Amino acid sequence: MIEQNLLLILVSLPFMGALAAATLPVNAHNAAAWISGLVLGGSLLVLASLHGVVARGEVLRVGIDWVPLIGLTLDFRLDGFAWMFVTLVMAIGGLVVLYARYYLSKTDPVPRFYSFLMAFTGAMIGILLSGNILMLVVFWELTSILSFLLIGYWHQAQTARDGARTALVVTATGGLCLLAAMLLLGQIVGSYDLDAVLASGEAIRAHQAYPLVLALFLIGAFTKSAQFPFHFWLPGAMAAPTPVSAYLHSATMVKAGVFLLVRFSPALGGTELWFYAVTGTGMATLILGSVIALFRHDLKGLLAYSTIGHLGLITALAGIGTPLAILAAIFHIANHALFKASLFMAAGIIDHESGTRDMRRLSGLIRLMPVTGTLAIVAAAAMAGVPLLNGFLSKEMFFAQAVDWHNGTWLDVSLPWLATFAGIFSVAYSLRFIATVFFGPPPVGLPRTPHEPKPWMRRPVELLVALCLLVGILPGLTLGPTLNLAARAVVGEALPDTSIAIWHGVNAPLVMSLVALLLGVGLHVLLGSRIGAGPEGPPLLHRLRAQKIYEWLLLRLSWIWPRMILELAGTERLQPQLRLLVLLALAVGVTTLWGSLWPIEAARQTPLSAGFVLMWVVGVACALGAAWQAKYHRFAALVLLGGAGLVTCLTFVWFSAPDLAVTQLLVEIVTTALLLLGLRWLPKRREEIAEDKLLPARLRRGRDLVIAGLSGAGLAVLAYVVMTRPLIPNIGDWFLRNAYHEGGGTNVVNVILVDFRAFDTFGEITVLAIVGLTVYALLRRFRPAPESVALPDEQRGEEERALRTYLTVPAVIMQWMFPALIVLSAYLFLRGHDLPGGGFSAGVTLAIAFLLQYLATNVRWIETRLTVLPIRWMGAGLLIAGTTGMGAFLFGYPFLTAHSRYVELPLVGPVPAATALLFDLGVYALVVGATVIMLIAIAHQSLRSVRLREQEAEDAARKEAA
Repeated sequence: MIEQNLLLILVSLPFMGALAAATLPVNAHNAAAWISGLVLGGSLLVLASLHGVVARGEVLRVGIDWVPLIGLTLDFRLDGFAWMFVTLVMAIGGLVVLYARYYLSKTDPVPRFYSFLMAFTGAMIGILLSGNILMLVVFWELTSILSFLLIGYWHQAQTARDGARTALVVTATGGLCLLAAMLLLGQIVGSYDLDAVLASGEAIRAHQAYPLVLALFLIGAFTKSAQFPFHFWLPGAMAAPTPVSAYLHSATMVKAGVFLLVRFSPALGGTELWFYAVTGTGMATLILGSVIALFRHDLKGLLAYSTIGHLGLITALAGIGTPLAILAAIFHIANHALFKASLFMAAGIIDHESGTRDMRRLSGLIRLMPVTGTLAIVAAAAMAGVPLLNGFLSKEMFFAQAVDWHNGTWLDVSLPWLATFAGIFSVAYSLRFIATVFFGPPPVGLPRTPHEPKPWMRRPVELLVALCLLVGILPGLTLGPTLNLAARAVVGEALPDTSIAIWHGVNAPLVMSLVALLLGVGLHVLLGSRIGAGPEGPPLLHRLRAQKIYEWLLLRLSWIWPRMILELAGTERLQPQLRLLVLLALAVGVTTLWGSLWPIEAARQTPLSAGFVLMWVVGVACALGAAWQAKYHRFAALVLLGGAGLVTCLTFVWFSAPDLAVTQLLVEIVTTALLLLGLRWLPKRREEIAEDKLLPARLRRGRDLVIAGLSGAGLAVLAYVVMTRPLIPNIGDWFLRNAYHEGGGTNVVNVILVDFRAFDTFGEITVLAIVGLTVYALLRRFRPAPESVALPDEQRGEEERALRTYLTVPAVIMQWMFPALIVLSAYLFLRGHDLPGGGFSAGVTLAIAFLLQYLATNVRWIETRLTVLPIRWMGAGLLIAGTTGMGAFLFGYPFLTAHSRYVELPLVGPVPAATALLFDLGVYALVVGATVIMLIAIAHQSLRSVRLREQEAEDAARKEAA
C-alpha cells in the first residue's frame, strides 16, 4: 500500500509544484526555482524508494476509478522502462530548473515559466505512468497544450507565437488520431487497460481494422516525435527559451512519441506493415535530419535537426522490433538525452554571453570560454559517436541491428548503407559545430564580448558531460542493469542477458563506425568553408521547406477556402444564421418525431383554473408585445420580456416546483438588470426605417413570423404530449427514493445537482467561468457609439445637483438591502440540501446584492468602499469544487463521490453534514464571480463615457480660449 501511495505522490507532485509556482508574485525568481527544484528532487527520492520493486521485475500498479462505466480510470503503472524514463525526465528537469535560474532575465515572469515547466513535467509523467490508454491520450494532449505555452513563453516575439502555434496544431492533430486509435484498440481488446492491450498483440494484428489502427497510431506518434513529414514543427520551436529547448528535445515532448512506439511494439509490431512504416519513416527522418543539420547556420537550428535525425534512429530501431533493437532504442533514448541536453545548454550559454547564435559570426570561442568550449566539444563528440563516449555505444548497437538480417526486403537490405550514410553526416555536422564555433580567429562585431557564465549556470552542463564520459567508459556498471530492466519490461523474457561493453572485436558495426567517422571528417574538410557562405539549408533543396508547405495549406484550410464557402453559401449577418439554425432544428424535429408523439386517449389532465388561464393570457400578451416592440422600443420590449419570465416563474410555483421558481426569479432579476444596463450603450433608433414599409420587408417579416409560429407550435405540441403521458418507472423515481439515503438531502433537485450529477454541474460551472471571462474580455475592448456617450435625453438640461439626488430614496433602500441580501444568500445556501435553495440560487442572490449597490450609487463610489475580485471568486469556486471531487480519491472512490452523515455537536446534538456542501460552496463562489465580472464590465462603460465627455469639454474649452 505504501508503494501505491508513493506512486500517486509521484504523479501529483509536479502539478502541485506548478500550482505553488503560479501563486508566486512576478518577481519571486528564487522562490519559484527553489519550489521547482524541491519538487523534482522529492520526485527523484520517491523514484529511488520504488527501485526495489522494479528491480525484482514486478509492475507496481495503482488505480482510481474516474468514470468506470466507460472504462475511464486513473490507472498508473511503474515498470523498469517507465522507471528509467521517469528518472530521465526528473533528473534532466532538475538540471533545467537550475540552468533556467541563471538563464532567464530578471524582467521575465519567471514564476509563470516554472509553473508551465512543472505542469508540463507532470503531463509527461502521466504519459509514462498511465495504465489506461484513454488517460494516456489525455496526458498526451496536455503535453501539447503546455508545450504551446512554453514555446510561446516570450509571446511578444512573432517567431515564438508562430512556433508555438505550429507545434500545437501538428501535435494536437496527431493526438486526435491517437485518440481514435486508442478507442479502436479498446474495442478490439475489450478493455482500455494498458496491460490487457499489450497482452493482446496476436488478436490486434489479426483484426481487420489493424491497418487503420496502425495508421492512426503512427500519425499520433510521428507528429509528436517530429518524424518525416511532420518534422517541420520542431525547428520552429527553437524560438522558445533555451531551457525549454533543452528539456523538450532531450527527455520530454519529442521522446513521448518514441516512448509510445517502444511501449506498444509488442502489441502492434512484428508485421511487415509495421516494419515498412516505422523503420522506413525512421530512416527517412534520420537521413533528412542529418543532411539538413549540416547546412544550418543557427546553433539551435543545427541541434534541432540533429534531434530530428536521432529521433529517426530510435524510430527505426523500434520498427526493427527485435529484443536487441528495443534495447538499443532505449539505450539511445538515454544517451541522446544526456548529450543533447548538454549541447542545448551550451548553445544557450554561448547565445547568452555573446548575444548571437549565428555560426557565421561565431569563431574562436575556445579562447574566451575555455571551460564551456571543452564541455561542448565533448558533448558534440558524443553526438558524433566518437569512441569512449556514450553516443558511440548506442550508435554501434544501431549499426549492428542494421547489419542483421530481418526479413530480406529491399529496406532490410539497404539498412546498413542508409545507416552509414546518415552516420557520415552526423559526424560532419558535429565537427562543423566544433570547428566553426570554437576554433578559428577571434570573433568580431558580436553584440556582447563572450565570457564564461556564472559557475552554477554551467554546473548542469558539467554533470551531463561527465555522465556522457562515465557511460561511455563504464557502460556495464552505470546504465547496464537499468537498461536490461527497461528492455525486459517491454519485450519480456525474450531478451537475453546483455552485457554492454566498449569492445566487441573487429566486426561490421565497428567498420561502419570508422567509415562514418573518416568520411564525416572528409565531408567537413571538403564543404566546411563553403557552407557558411551558402544559404540556410542544403543546396538545391533549401527553397523546398515543409514549413512553407504547411503554412500554405493552413492558410487555405483556415482562411481562404472557408471565406470562399462563406461568400458562396453563407453570411456574416446574425439573423440569417439564426433563421437557418431554427429551420434546421425544426426539420430535424419534424422528421424524427412525426407520427410517434400523437396525444394519447387516456391523457393525464390537470383541471383548468381561471386564474391560471388569466395568468397565461398575460404571459402570452407580454411575449407578443416584446416581439412587437423589440425593433424600435427595446426598453419596452425588455420590460414585457420580464413580465413573460415572471409568468413562467409563477407557473413553476403553481405546479409545485419551488426550486425552479426561486432560480427562475433570481435569474430573471439579474438578466433583466444586466440587459437594461447594456441597452444604455447601444445606438438609439430615433425614427423608423423607411424600407420597413416596403413589400420585401413585409414578406421577410411574414416569413419569419411563420417560422417562429411553426417552431413555437412544435415545441408546445411536444411539451403537451410529453406532459400528458402516463407516468412510468424512470430514473426520477430512483432519485426520489435515494436522495436522502444516498445523498443525505431531502431536496431532490439539489441532491441531483451536487451529488448524483455533480460531474455535469462541474462542467457547467466551468463553462460559466469561461463565459464570464469572455464577456469581460469583449466588453473591455468595446467602445460605445458616439451618440451613446452623451447623457441620455431624459438627463439633458437638468442641473448637476438634481441628477445626483433624483434617486436618493431608492438608493438608500438599495444600500440598506445589502446586508439583508447577504443574510438571505447565506440562508438559501445553507438550506439548499433539504429545502429550495442551493449554491446557484444563493450565488445569484449575492450577485444581486452587488448589482443593487452599483445601481444605487456610481462605479467610483462603490469601488472605493467595496473591493470585489470576481476572478478570484471564480478561481476559488473551481478550485473548491475540483478539490472536493478529488478528495474522494483519498478514500478509494471515483471523482466527485459524495459522503453524508450526522455529526454530533456539543449542546446541539446530531447535525446532518455532507461533502456535497463543499462542492455547492464552489458553485456558489463561481456564480458570484461570473455574474459580478459581467456587471463590472458593463458598469465600467460609464467611467469611459465620463472620461470622454470630460475630454470633449476640455477640447471645447481649449478651442474657445484659442
